[in-house]
Amino acid sequence: MTSSGAPGRVEAVREFVGSARFAQALALLAIGLAFSAHAIRAVIGWPGLLAALAALLVLCGASLVTRWRAIEWYGILPITILVFVGWCAASVIWSSNPGLSVLRVGYLIAFGVLGVYVALMRDTIQIVRAFGDTMRVLLGVSLVLEVFSGILFDAPIRFLGIDGNLAALGPIQGVFGSRNMLGFVALIALITFIVEWRTHIVTRTKAIASLALALIILALSGSPTTWIALGAALLALAALYGLRRVSPDTRWRWQLALLITAAAALVTGWILRVRIIELLDARAEFDVRLDVWRELSRYLSLNPLQGWGWVGKWPDAPPYTWIEAGTGRAHESALNAYLDAYFQVGVIGAVLFAALIGVALVRAWLLASNRRSVVYLWPALMLVAIAVTSAAESFALSEGGWMLVVICAVKAARDMSWRDALKRS
Repeated sequence: MTSSGAPGRVEAVREFVGSARFAQALALLAIGLAFSAHAIRAVIGWPGLLAALAALLVLCGASLVTRWRAIEWYGILPITILVFVGWCAASVIWSSNPGLSVLRVGYLIAFGVLGVYVALMRDTIQIVRAFGDTMRVLLGVSLVLEVFSGILFDAPIRFLGIDGNLAALGPIQGVFGSRNMLGFVALIALITFIVEWRTHIVTRTKAIASLALALIILALSGSPTTWIALGAALLALAALYGLRRVSPDTRWRWQLALLITAAAALVTGWILRVRIIELLDARAEFDVRLDVWRELSRYLSLNPLQGWGWVGKWPDAPPYTWIEAGTGRAHESALNAYLDAYFQVGVIGAVLFAALIGVALVRAWLLASNRRSVVYLWPALMLVAIAVTSAAESFALSEGGWMLVVICAVKAARDMSWRDALKRS
């Protein structure tokens, strides 16, 4: 009886691990882990976070193995992701701290694998639903903690990085460690909630409440960077709304006109950057970034082609401690994803990262403007927000930001791949 029951239990476990419900749970866990990494580290430290990450990777691997035959593996990863990650891995050879680079490259790959798993096992509307559910929880918890810290107890929660400024209407940090990261997450949530509302995957009441939550937290974060990214995302949404309603025969002309307009807007924004910064009351933040970028430029000339080696978030080691000493404050990044990639993996790495974002955005944009389903707007708007935010923050190079880049790039590539076009021809 025991011997005959064992195969049955094994088959039951295999069926459970290979089920859609299990994949859905893993997607929620992956997104939750990636975007709450700061809070997890604050509560249980690096060992706890790495153990949770390793366990999740094992579960995702088991899920993939059980559904191996049902997955279309051809062209699963965009070449841009493979080349960028490969170059980051190669930087271990010339890194100023090779041991740390090995660990950090593995960390980058781990969250990239989680992103690939989510993109591979869930369709876009299921991913939108998973992000919506996760963001509601994270933003809700953030607001509750801010209420406790800023109103009920009137004391900061130091280990989470919450300053308790809610009574003064911000800036607040939530469970994300900084107001800019909170603003970025609120922007991601806002875009997700809009797509949820338009695709009718949540009730009207839930959609309105979710949008209100995201807008309130976005405003309380007091992040000028997020307001700029929100403006860009809303302009992109309006442009896509118009493109989806013009005739397919003339759409390419409108796409070209939009491209020229966007280029002109970027040039105008650069010329008027000082005035824009003053209007956003962001002079202090901009000065901080200028100080970091000036110090960064002093060391870029030493390794311009290959960089100093991939480390992701800045460690407490040279040359990053030299930059912190020069600016007089601690930093976790270069406050610019493109410059961060340039500094760590050289001009080649910066070009590869920009190509990864650019190619994914073009693919997602074309899909969003040509496909009828509203859900195709989500990857395009996410990539617009990431591309703009990356000019002032390095979120796209680590943890949740990096996983989101991978998800959007994989989804866009699987629906519009040049390899598929060659295969058909």
